[in-house]
Amino acid sequence: MKIVRELKGWLNAYGEVKSATEELQLAFDFMKEGIVSEEEVEANYTKAMELIENLELKNMLRREEDQLGAVLKINAGAGGTESQDWASMLFRMYQRWCESKGYKTTVTNWQDGDDAGIKTATLQVEGDVAYGFLKSENGVHRLVRVSPYNAQGKRMTSFASVFVVPLVDESIAIEVNPANLSWDTFRSSGAGGQNVNKVETGVRLHYNYTDPDTGESQEIVIENTESRSQLGNRENAIRLLKSQLYEIELEKRRSAQAQIEAGKKKIEWGSQIRSYVFDDRRVKDHRTNYQTSNVTGVMDGDLDDFIKAYLMEFGGEN
Repeated sequence: MKIVRELKGWLNAYGEVKSATEELQLAFDFMKEGIVSEEEVEANYTKAMELIENLELKNMLRREEDQLGAVLKINAGAGGTESQDWASMLFRMYQRWCESKGYKTTVTNWQDGDDAGIKTATLQVEGDVAYGFLKSENGVHRLVRVSPYNAQGKRMTSFASVFVVPLVDESIAIEVNPANLSWDTFRSSGAGGQNVNKVETGVRLHYNYTDPDTGESQEIVIENTESRSQLGNRENAIRLLKSQLYEIELEKRRSAQAQIEAGKKKIEWGSQIRSYVFDDRRVKDHRTNYQTSNVTGVMDGDLDDFIKAYLMEFGGEN
């Protein structure tokens, strides 16, 4: 039934495009005869183009993993308070974008900065095609502004990295070997009542993963402090582990490890995918060259044009 619904969605969308283009042709013919105005033809053209672009965008999200939710992790770069504040601003930006899409979000890990902002935070995003959209945000984000933390009022440059993986659901079977699992527990910090602060409800999962093809080993570490119970945090940590293992399997299946590694650059100058220059009122994506002067809108979660530009240029690869 899921496959049938997906196919019907494609057929219906194609039918709308076909109908809109036929109406546009009729309107153009009628305009030459003086029956309709040029403005009416322009309105038909705008409608047809919007439908075509929406269908093209949907075609860029046709991979299996694109339909899933996402796990979005933000890490502050070097630079102390300034970078940690920038990381918290990015976190707020993605929360606002998720709210605009009606996605359910859950903060599964949060580490406060030394004086302000965050050192790292993980956001679990549940909703259709969340990963398909958010995969465009993978990489280093650069901020240029007059820092409120600098007494001389100098322009400062800060970096933060964003890493996005698909959120696996119950329909996807991922094998986790219990022998490779180990756990640490700790007291959660922040709001949540006395139980959260006095009892070791926070969990840290360690998983030793060995690639069956190359034999290479790596340790996956996941922290979860979302729930007020240790059991709940353990269950969600396992789910987040499965998401990472699923992403590893997708990498092998797509044979696109080089592309992903290229996106996981050092959090420093020259490796950014996007720059946010507050003084010049400019946000620019260096992969697509799309830019906007609406800095306030972007920081409030208006990312659709950046996401669309990325998907339309790179979404159809492979």
